[in-house]
Amino acid sequence: MAAHAGKPRRLLSTTGAVAIVVGIVVGAGIFKTPAMVAGITPDAGWLIAAWLAGAVVSLAGALCYAELCAAHPHAGGDYHFLSRAWGKRLAFLYAWSKATVINTGSIALLAYVFGDYMTRAVDLGAHSSALWATTVIVLLTATNVAGLTLAARLQTLMVMLLVAGLLAVVAAGFAAPAADLAANSATNPAINAAPAWFASTPPAGLLGLAMVFVLLTFGGWNEAAYLSSEVRGGPRAIVRVLIVSLAVIAGLYLLVNLALLHGLGLAGLAASKAAGAEVLGRHVGVWADRLLGLLVALAALTSIHSTMIVGARTNYALGRDWALLRRLGRWRAGSGTPVNGYLVQAAISLALVVFGAFQSDGFTAMVEFTAPVFWAFLFMVGLAVFRLRRRHPGRARPFRVPLYPLTPAVFCVACAWLTWSSVAYAASQAAVHVSLLVMLAGVAVLAGLIAHGRRGRPGRPQRLAAALPAGGE
Repeated sequence: MAAHAGKPRRLLSTTGAVAIVVGIVVGAGIFKTPAMVAGITPDAGWLIAAWLAGAVVSLAGALCYAELCAAHPHAGGDYHFLSRAWGKRLAFLYAWSKATVINTGSIALLAYVFGDYMTRAVDLGAHSSALWATTVIVLLTATNVAGLTLAARLQTLMVMLLVAGLLAVVAAGFAAPAADLAANSATNPAINAAPAWFASTPPAGLLGLAMVFVLLTFGGWNEAAYLSSEVRGGPRAIVRVLIVSLAVIAGLYLLVNLALLHGLGLAGLAASKAAGAEVLGRHVGVWADRLLGLLVALAALTSIHSTMIVGARTNYALGRDWALLRRLGRWRAGSGTPVNGYLVQAAISLALVVFGAFQSDGFTAMVEFTAPVFWAFLFMVGLAVFRLRRRHPGRARPFRVPLYPLTPAVFCVACAWLTWSSVAYAASQAAVHVSLLVMLAGVAVLAGLIAHGRRGRPGRPQRLAAALPAGGE
């Protein structure tokens, strides 16, 4: 029992935390999104402007999170901020959606991406992708259960390999000689050696759509909040993690896009199905597809591993706040891990892998259509900056968001807009009911938890658990 009596300690280095955040954000999306954004924007200037705008909006959000993390460090991350600002019941619905679909669904989908590429190398039969997905989930869960230090070292190594691979794509794109580009332009009109910059003004709707894809590719930096009570260096340490992580991510994304523009031109990039493989192919020939496949598989692996680390901490925070889920709130002091949180997360992820093996379309829809829920709750986290300043004006804030209230307002507007965009998209799809069913199930479970609390503690307010210190607060 003593092994489970601990609480989060500051065992994580800044480098390890940065690797976790970069690993979550830089996934398979960066290999696909540049072509999609190039197909929407009218010229190269607007393409790069969209990625710069995505970096600015993400930085505004990161600064908001930096204030919340520094003032309220906790392993519960977003869940904890929502709980303090809006109450445990609203926070529970967010944690429910993360635990049942958003995090676990992402893990399962990314495991399938990994499985698809591994199957090309070693085919395990009719359900090869599912078997590879199951294997990677089990192995990475075991690594995380073994301890945060080991998990962080593995993540740092994988992210270094991923960044090196992306830089190889960047080098290949910039290394294309101008003469080769001109020759390609003569034989292939889709390739433009000298893309125009701000030659025309696109409709606002097209720019909006481009920003949706860009911001989705930047998505995930907010998960740094779950590490706020475990990074060495005190409450302000997470500020450094957020800013360094976003600087690395934004720099990589801009370099990749500029290199692909140089190597393929805007039209060529927009028409490409595998832009990275095309620019690599000029230097490594037939090995390009295999190298890109390895990069995508590695990106999936780093994202799975990082998502597991932060997702288990959501489960831990739930266990701290709700008596019926108290087993989730156990923390193994020796390894610095919420073991039960990891095991529950792995069980749900594996169940989704099995489901996806037979009903892949419905599985994809189940994950996709939780986007409105995610962005809506992120909007509520942005508003929490305003609310917690008013509710606790005397609380120590080692870091304050600069240009307040403009910075959090920019972040809130962006989240509100993405909520509306994802709702509008989901409403046009046949599987829109999935998000609704997930949230309705969460409401039913919440009602059961509240009823259980009232029966177990007659005459006492259901706030004792929330008042207990947890993970640095």
